[in-house]
Amino acid sequence: MGASGRDRLRELLDAVLDEDHATLADMAGGAYSSPFHFNRRLRRDAGEPPVAMRRRVMLERAAWQISRGSSVTDAAFEAGYESVEGFGRAYARAFGHPPSTPGTGQWLPAPNGIHFHPPTSLWVQSTEQAMNPITEHLVRHDLDDTRHLLDLAKGVPHEAYESPRLPGLQVLCFDGPDESLAQLLEHLVATKEIWLAAIEGADFPAAGERDPASLLARHDVVAPRWLGTVRDLDARGAWEDRLVDALCDPPESFVMGSVFAHVVTYAAARRQLARHLLRQHGVDVDDGDPISWLRRQRGEE
Repeated sequence: MGASGRDRLRELLDAVLDEDHATLADMAGGAYSSPFHFNRRLRRDAGEPPVAMRRRVMLERAAWQISRGSSVTDAAFEAGYESVEGFGRAYARAFGHPPSTPGTGQWLPAPNGIHFHPPTSLWVQSTEQAMNPITEHLVRHDLDDTRHLLDLAKGVPHEAYESPRLPGLQVLCFDGPDESLAQLLEHLVATKEIWLAAIEGADFPAAGERDPASLLARHDVVAPRWLGTVRDLDARGAWEDRLVDALCDPPESFVMGSVFAHVVTYAAARRQLARHLLRQHGVDVDDGDPISWLRRQRGEE
């Protein structure tokens, strides 16, 4: 407490969560601070940028509202999203399942233990077991970047999309060729579909359509399931557990940590090759740097 008897950090947190404060400038103004000093103080004292904190807590509140019977549409607009589709994607990326599917909890990983507490309060947890931040960054960057590339690919004509611009390229010997943009992007999605089927003991997934729109729809289904699986492995400390993959002939045994490393390693390679082909097809694309991605996630760009 300061000399005036006010809890300044609590005032800053209140400014972050005020219903009328949708932007960093709004938050800072409500706390009678400049955006620069407001952002710096929250990052220092709460360990989380204000924009990222607000986004996370609003999603936690939305999860609670949905669990109490609110419609996804109402929760989306109350959380400040302009469309239900955008809310659904953000929710699925954060929780590992779509808002229409019941989850096991309403709190997201937080560096400070600060969470939404119903109906309108905050709860500060003294200790918190969050997913290892490096693991979280790797898996979420891969999923977000893959979606970004699939969206860009919608602007490539079909003939160019399917054309073998990298003749003879095969990233993995058992995956088939990676000669075209279509093949690279299909493998980015299908790899997670296949590994999840192995982990869940399901049948080998049938091949789906691989035009960009269809792959995007498939990605939006598999991405939250993959994120949820990785979070579960991390929470249980199950990285050394073994998977006996009956989809292999003959069945093979894999350490779960190596499965995760396998997926993110080859996904990173294919994403950069896909960028190379997108540029060949005249599409303006960034370099996919996870540093830039994290800065955007934290509202620093």
